[in-house]
Amino acid sequence: MFTIERFASFFNTFIEGGYTYTILDGLFNTLTLSFIATIIGLAIGLVVAIIGMLESKNKIKNSILKVLKFIAKLYVDIIRGTPAVVQVSFLWLVVLAPLNLPRILVGGIAFGINSGAYMSEVIRGGINAIDKGQTEAGRSLGLSYFQTMQLIILPQAFRQMLPSLVNEFINLIKETAIIGFIGGMDLMKAANILISTTYNFEIPLIMVALIYLAITSTLTYFMRGIENRLSKQNR
Repeated sequence: MFTIERFASFFNTFIEGGYTYTILDGLFNTLTLSFIATIIGLAIGLVVAIIGMLESKNKIKNSILKVLKFIAKLYVDIIRGTPAVVQVSFLWLVVLAPLNLPRILVGGIAFGINSGAYMSEVIRGGINAIDKGQTEAGRSLGLSYFQTMQLIILPQAFRQMLPSLVNEFINLIKETAIIGFIGGMDLMKAANILISTTYNFEIPLIMVALIYLAITSTLTYFMRGIENRLSKQNR
């Protein structure tokens, strides 16, 4: 039960034990994990999305493309069909176990692979939202498919994708809480350390929940500001 005495006891333990650094360490790792995962997820998502939209009239190239499309679809189906905690654990205990990599790096890679499957659909949807005439115009100017994508399509599609990409980043921040399953340090792990030390459940959990809320609210605020600027530019 929450009482002033329990709060005072927790606060004293929190300050005297130097647990401010524990929370800050967890916050830093959470943001670092999310950043690494976002970069990896964007790279994978872009490649998978483009592979899914490629076409070729050459028989040999078309056969290779079919294999690549099958692999890309299989990747998306497996990642979206299995829990993130299983993917993180499998990567840590099986795939990357011989390399002895830091937990935060393994977590970033695992979450990046997970995020890539979802980002590929976001990117594909953003590209499809652009009028096909833009692609035809680029090709008529002598640009290759990839040059057309880079210079014409993707800059315009980015505006369509921005809200969904920010939402995916917000989801990543919250999903990193499962890094504790492989012993990684994040905000939730910091809360568990406080709980085990102070024997107080409600205050550490409320504290961490408020930090998550502050981060996601700030990101949402900036996203809306960017969306408003982009919408004004389009007028």
